[in-house]
This record gives sequence, structure tokens and C-alpha cells, in this order.
Amino acid sequence: MFHIFGHNKHIFRCYLAGALCLILVACGSRVDTRGNPPDPERLSEIKSGEITREEVLEMIGSPSNITTFGNEKWYYIAEQTETIAFFAPKVVGRQVVILHFDKQGVLEKLQTLDAESGRRVQHVERTTPTYGNKLTALEQIIGNFQRFTKDKPEDTNVPTRIPTPSY
Repeated sequence: MFHIFGHNKHIFRCYLAGALCLILVACGSRVDTRGNPPDPERLSEIKSGEITREEVLEMIGSPSNITTFGNEKWYYIAEQTETIAFFAPKVVGRQVVILHFDKQGVLEKLQTLDAESGRRVQHVERTTPTYGNKLTALEQIIGNFQRFTKDKPEDTNVPTRIPTPSY
């Protein structure tokens, strides 16, 4: 028979049960909401052509983003992710509410998008080449000491060499 604690099998079983509970708790999922999701009930009260920007602010709050040129479009962006244990988060829901206003600040159109409405963007692995000197770390350090020496060139029109950092 397997005797880790001698005659105290009860203590061993308690430790084993505690360890199993910790393992199960650590593997639970966690759902996080990021962004500013407007209340669906309040959102249903908003009617095109009848409501202004100020009224929208009072009803559903500040937008996540406003268009850069003019303030004719307001965006309310929210995303829900689920994380299980140590794995990467998985997007389980996304909602984007776009409010289009006219020049007088009256709502023209309300548009709602979800995760299926989005597009996947292909990541490109290319890098942009940089031209110039490729200096080692030691050359950069020595070059910096040379920049601060007290001996200045006699001709002030002669440029001093400044090392180009390499990325």
C-alpha cells in the first residue's frame, strides 16, 4: 500500500482534494468586457430624425470615438473576450454602434455592427529597409564619447560625425 504520511491517510486525502480544487479553479474561464457598450433598452429609444447629439449624450453617454473631421459620426465600441486558464483570449462578442448626425446635430441614421460584420486584416511580415551605417553597440558607445570631447574642429562649417542608430 502507498503510505506517504504513514498512518495519516486522512491528511493525505485532504491535501489531494485541496490540490484538485485549486487546479479546477485555475482552469475556470474569465469573461472581460472592453469598451463602452450602450444599454440596449436606451438604444431602442433612439429614433432617427428626432434626437440631437446632446440628447444622445444624456441617454447613452459619451462615445468611444468621434470622427476626426467634423463630428458627424459617433462610435460606441465594445468587445467581450473569454480567457481560459493561461490560454490566449478569444473574442466571443463584438458590437459597434455608429450614429450618423447631420450638420445641425440631428441623428440621421443608427447602424449596429457585430463580429461577423468585421473583416480579418492580413498581417504583413515585411520590414522597411533603413540605409546608413550599421554600428555595433560598442561603436555607438565610443561614438557618443567622441561627440562630447572638448576638442572642437577649427572650421565650424565642418559637420561632426553623428552615429546613425541601427534598428
